[in-house]
Amino acid sequence: MLNYKRYRKNPVVHYPERKWPEREIAKAPVWCSVDLRDGNQALIDPMVVEEKIEMFQYLIKLGFREIEIGFPAASQIEFDFLRQLVDRRLIPDDVVVQVLTQCREELIDRTFEAIEGCKQAIVHIYNSTSTLQRDVVFHMDREHITEIAVNGTKMVKERAEKFPGKIILEYSPESFTGTELDYALEICNAVSAEWKPTPKAPMIINLPSTVEMNTPNVYADQIEWMIGHLNNRESIVVSVHPHNDRGTGVASAELALLAGADRVEGTLFGNGERTGNVDILNLAYNMFSQGIDPGLNIEHINEIIEIYERCCKLPIHPRHPYAGKLVFTAFSGSHQDAINKGIHAMKERGSDIWQVPYLPIDPADIGREYEPIVRINSQSGKGGVAFVMDSYFGFKLPKGMHKEFANVIQTLSEKQGEVSPDEIMEKFREEYLNRKEPIHFRRLRIDDLSGSVKTEFDTRVTVVYTDHGKEKFFEAVGNGPIDAVQRGLAQELGISIKVLDYEEHALQSGSNSQAAAYIHLLDADDGRVTYGVGVSSNITRASVRAIFSAINRLGLGEN
Repeated sequence: MLNYKRYRKNPVVHYPERKWPEREIAKAPVWCSVDLRDGNQALIDPMVVEEKIEMFQYLIKLGFREIEIGFPAASQIEFDFLRQLVDRRLIPDDVVVQVLTQCREELIDRTFEAIEGCKQAIVHIYNSTSTLQRDVVFHMDREHITEIAVNGTKMVKERAEKFPGKIILEYSPESFTGTELDYALEICNAVSAEWKPTPKAPMIINLPSTVEMNTPNVYADQIEWMIGHLNNRESIVVSVHPHNDRGTGVASAELALLAGADRVEGTLFGNGERTGNVDILNLAYNMFSQGIDPGLNIEHINEIIEIYERCCKLPIHPRHPYAGKLVFTAFSGSHQDAINKGIHAMKERGSDIWQVPYLPIDPADIGREYEPIVRINSQSGKGGVAFVMDSYFGFKLPKGMHKEFANVIQTLSEKQGEVSPDEIMEKFREEYLNRKEPIHFRRLRIDDLSGSVKTEFDTRVTVVYTDHGKEKFFEAVGNGPIDAVQRGLAQELGISIKVLDYEEHALQSGSNSQAAAYIHLLDADDGRVTYGVGVSSNITRASVRAIFSAINRLGLGEN
């Protein structure tokens, strides 16, 4: 049995005046990518300089204008990477690079040496403030921890005054979620008082969920409480940096935005320490799905995946939101049927608003294709098979035929597993289009009897066919070609049949267009029914082929 008594609940915030539950996200935050720092340090095989440069340039292409590029004072490769960006003039004027450093003088000096030549930079300082780390790691009280943060701010400020470019300060009380709120406020206000930001030259207060310790609503309460109590709020950009230890990083970020956060730090696909950082793409696509401009150029998810997997050497999970290979795929029969009907309804209504069951967005809007949406296995149903036949091959099967053909495909899938669209079409040919034995329709002549002969019927047909390879023909009359052929076959073969339903449609447009016809046929002697399908450039010939197909499927030509 799990020893749950070893653990205790983390405290929640008593904050009944919270306003965030009544709000909605209305616009995208300021995005800051930390792929090259937080993300990179979490890789089994960290990126080399050229890979980091490629990722940096791609992040710019995606629309990020604030990018944390590393901890240049921590290692030579981090330092060299930043110098490459500066010396090769790879930082656009509208992009701000962000560098992380602890509040130690030698590290701050090395950091300013690394950013020399940058027109602007965010210098991100931090120290851990949590109750637990103050106790077991640093053995310091609040006063000493605050002194570290304020002294670090002073050192950055002194060097920023001599720096030829623009320096923006970011301060993070690391492990904010494990810090008493009153103390988190105290240390952030102390840093702000030392830096003296203004509305025209704000600083960034970053409130990280360094370790997720509670439900997202608690994080939202913490953020809203801080925002409501920070001194000089109009001069502060409130940033959040959620991690994903409890699997709720995205929810924490969204609720933090409701609570008033201005900025989000995260990574592509959520790569980061332990279970990861917040997934910025997930957040952005969530906004997109609600009709909000995410402020990022994320129309081509496959390209993002290719570059990410190559640089980070990490695969995207097939069920990853929006990006996974299977997230727009339905195996369930009821899902397939609903998707099929939803897409048809949109086409019929000419709607510009995307509303399709089980598909929160149109996969095509982010560079995905419809082909993988419906895949067929033993769990699939009639709707999915019909969707494949329509979407891939243009056959709009009559509703009554869905189950009949789906049963054929299910039998195949139970033997071999997933069935590809081409395999489905091959089975369709085998079961319907190529059912030409033992009786095989060859030629047809139609004579119009209306107005020329007094008779209850208006059509005469002459049909040439082969029966077990032997050529035969018959003449018959009826009300229209289908009725006449039915009557003639019934007499010729000594059977009793009835056409229950008939449907037809064009398979393609243009001068070479083909037509498909579907005949629902009843064997009146024993009550069996089936469908037959015929295809021809002439709709009447297609219909006659469909009758012959159905008779062969019922085995009536064997009589």
